[in-house]
Amino acid sequence: MLRNFVTNEWFTVFIVLGLVFITLSKFLYAYRFKDFLAVIGNSKYLKIYTRDQKFVDGFDMLMFFNLIISVSLFSYIAYSSFIPSSEFDLQDFFKLLFGIGVLFLIKVLFERLIGSLFEIDGLIDSYLFQKTTYKNYSGFILLPINALLIYSITPSKPIIYAIIGLIVLINLIGFITSFKNHQKLLFNNLFYFILYLCALEIGPYLILYKLITNYKV
Repeated sequence: MLRNFVTNEWFTVFIVLGLVFITLSKFLYAYRFKDFLAVIGNSKYLKIYTRDQKFVDGFDMLMFFNLIISVSLFSYIAYSSFIPSSEFDLQDFFKLLFGIGVLFLIKVLFERLIGSLFEIDGLIDSYLFQKTTYKNYSGFILLPINALLIYSITPSKPIIYAIIGLIVLINLIGFITSFKNHQKLLFNNLFYFILYLCALEIGPYLILYKLITNYKV
């Protein structure tokens, strides 16, 4: 059981840190945060804030920090559920945190580079904003789930699989939304779209899976 570890202090620190980032985003961007909460099933947020996006966006940055923490915590919990561990190794967790953060950042920067090279910056920026929004929403949902898994619910394989399914569903909704918004362009460039999916959508997550399953090595 994860909550029967000798100590949960470091889990608490990272949960609180995630809450700090979310609280700051709500305090500094109150109206945007309210629209963000309703992004599932409501395109208002995407329509309004896609036009105002910046290369460095304060709201997205705060939510991204929470995303990295939440994904890292959940990855550790999931790993510990499949391969029981007796203690929390802070050094290994920081490696996991750093690896996930770097992987996400490199992916975004590489996609922006592709947009610049092919002179489709506007399209790529819009697409990335939508993807980032749903990823950040996943991180927002994962934070309370992580708290429950650490302090209340005993993690089990069915629970872990159900949570992974929920996160996949959220991001699938985001992908379908992006596809619908750009379907004409995508159908006209179907080969490049499939190549993009394999290289920049599926590939990085296979790397992330490998990172999570081998980070103890």
